Amino acid sequence: QGWLMLPAHYDAAKKYPLVVMVHGGPSAAVVPRWPNAGFGGAPLSAMDYFVLEPNPRGSFGQGEKFTEANRKDFGYGDLRDILAGVDAVEKKYSNVDDSRLGLTGWSYGGFMTMFGVTQTQRFHAAVAGAGIANWQSYYGENSIDQWMLPFFGASVYDDPAVYAKSSAIDFIRKVKTPTLVVVGDRDGECPAPQSFEFWHALKDGGVPTELVVYPNEGHGF
Repeated sequence: QGWLMLPAHYDAAKKYPLVVMVHGGPSAAVVPRWPNAGFGGAPLSAMDYFVLEPNPRGSFGQGEKFTEANRKDFGYGDLRDILAGVDAVEKKYSNVDDSRLGLTGWSYGGFMTMFGVTQTQRFHAAVAGAGIANWQSYYGENSIDQWMLPFFGASVYDDPAVYAKSSAIDFIRKVKTPTLVVVGDRDGECPAPQSFEFWHALKDGGVPTELVVYPNEGHGF
C-alpha cells in the first residue's frame, strides 16, 4: 500500500520523473494529511514530479504481523515491496519516465536510500537524509540504541552478522547511483558519522556524491 501524488500540473500527454519517498521509523506510516510536515512530497509534486510514498512491510496500519515483518530483514523485503509499488505505478501511469526514477527518505528512509542503491540500479539519483550506513558502528554511536534489540534479536556484540547483513557499507562497491547525503551535525538518532562514512565510501568508489552537513541541527530540522 502507498500514496501517489501526481505532478501538480499533470498532463497525461507528457512524461514525468518519479521520486520514491520512504518514511522513517521503521515502525511508522504515511497517512493522508495536509500539509505534510517536514520533508514531505508536496514540494516535489509542485515541481512536477510523481511522488510515491509507500508503506512497505514494517509499517503501521496493516496488522501486527505486517509491522513485525521486517525483523532481521531490514532493506530486503521492504525494498521488494517498494519496487513492487514502483511497478504498479508505472503500469497505471505509462507516462512515468523510468529513466528518471529517484529515491529519497529521512531517518529509516535515509537508511533505505543508502541500502537501496547498493541493491538495485533502478534509481538514477538518490538523496539520503539522516541515514544509517553501517548498523555495526551505528550501535555504539546513537543515543537511542534500545530500539534495535527487538528488530535484530540481539546486541551487535552478540550477533554482529545480523547487523552486517543490512549494512549498506558492506555492499558499497555495487553503488552506481549519484547520491546526495544530508544530515544535521547534532543528530543523536542517526548521527552524522553515518553520513560521513557513506559519503566517503562513495567518493572512494568514484560515485558522484556530495555531503551537506547542517550546523546546529538535530534529527528533525
